[in-house]
Amino acid sequence: MDKTVKSPSRTRRWVVKIGSALLTNNGQGLDHGAITGWVEQIAKLQGDDLEVVLVSSGAVAEGVSRLGWQQRPTLIHELQAAAAIGQMGLVQAYESKFQQFDKHTAQVLLDHDDLSSRERYLNARSTLNTLLALGVVPVVNENDTVVTDEIRFGDNDTLAALVTNLVDAELLVILTDQSGLFEEDPRKNPDTPLIRHASANDRSLDAVAGGSVGGLGRGGMITKLQAARLAARSGANTVIAGGRDANVLLKIFAGDEVGTLLVADSPPLVARKQWLAGHLQVRGTLVLDDGAVRVLQKQGKSLLPVGVSTIQGEFTRGEMVCCVDSQGQEVARGLVNYGSAETSKIIGKSSHCIVQELGYCNANELIHRDNLVLI
Repeated sequence: MDKTVKSPSRTRRWVVKIGSALLTNNGQGLDHGAITGWVEQIAKLQGDDLEVVLVSSGAVAEGVSRLGWQQRPTLIHELQAAAAIGQMGLVQAYESKFQQFDKHTAQVLLDHDDLSSRERYLNARSTLNTLLALGVVPVVNENDTVVTDEIRFGDNDTLAALVTNLVDAELLVILTDQSGLFEEDPRKNPDTPLIRHASANDRSLDAVAGGSVGGLGRGGMITKLQAARLAARSGANTVIAGGRDANVLLKIFAGDEVGTLLVADSPPLVARKQWLAGHLQVRGTLVLDDGAVRVLQKQGKSLLPVGVSTIQGEFTRGEMVCCVDSQGQEVARGLVNYGSAETSKIIGKSSHCIVQELGYCNANELIHRDNLVLI
């Protein structure tokens, strides 16, 4: 292991995510024996003064199993029904098993609106911090019973990364049915070596991360890599490891070389920037000229109308938009000061022309630097 990497054993707060395939033994119903093992490990970690937030998949998969369906449904109302049914079994399992170790649990269901609203974001943060201070294990899941495609996180890997940002955790542990991230697809090349550690922002890793291979969850290795990058924005390292490895969490805590360690190699973003970076739903796109890209990336300034060449989509004042370069590569995102109709009239023009074009001026900047985060 790279000696410059912060050892996971010295962290104070972890977020642990367990995937559907592990929890349900590949769709055969909740694997209570495995759950007991993870719960026992988390209880021991708490005994070592480590705070743990558990992000648990499995509600939909458990519901599918209880209903006797042969595969995960695709219709949103069927997914919501399966989640509502499966959530009962999932919560009951965690509550009963943590009680064996005199630990309290709390169910926390989140959707994208909870983290895109600044007020609700801070409320969620306060609730989780209070639960951790009380020694309670928060069990977090996406609110699948009411969520729609428009406000879906996409997968619980992403949710776990956002929760890592939310509670300022030092380490995100993603337990999966694979041993970690391999240099090649292990299904095609069983002898391919495991990547032991790398930078979370190493773009060469994209080539070795594939999609989801199972029908139980929505994620795959690529979503875990993306989650590691999102967690890295708040300075958190990520470990992707095999959940069936005996005492895997205790091994990570002891500093053993387990799975793949993806290191956050950039300083944490300030709290508001973390919140902005965590927005998954954007309402429009601003295409920037090369000069504007340089100003944002090199000088940290606000985005002015003159630096925008075209716009895409419809949005209103205060909504999130992404900023891309001339090749379509996202460089930033932020809260826009003008709606799309207004923006279309002032792009490519100097700020002093805003009043002339609109008859008023809300701000000289299209996006103020305090409301903008680089990607």
